[in-house]
Amino acid sequence: MGVKGVRLNGKEILEKEFKTGMRGYNQEEVDEFLDIIIQDYDVFQQEIARLQQEVEKLKKNTTEQTTRLRSPQQPAQVNYDILKRLSNLEKAVFGKKFADSES
Repeated sequence: MGVKGVRLNGKEILEKEFKTGMRGYNQEEVDEFLDIIIQDYDVFQQEIARLQQEVEKLKKNTTEQTTRLRSPQQPAQVNYDILKRLSNLEKAVFGKKFADSES
């Protein structure tokens, strides 16, 4: 799992060889510094992998919660339709009885 834009990995850093010149850098200092960079790269790559897994888990949880939230709305709509029909029926029945008692 590589990160977009990252051009090196720990192995490539470790295996990189530099030419030496007359006024070159102290090779031991360079190697020690590169060792630290390699360790940091490994830590960063592990953290990136962990965060990517967490993002996937959160996406999955969000999808599941969205699905659960949508489900109760459907029965609520059905209940509303039933109540509306019942109300219309009551109006028809009681409205007729009331009209009959007045005549």
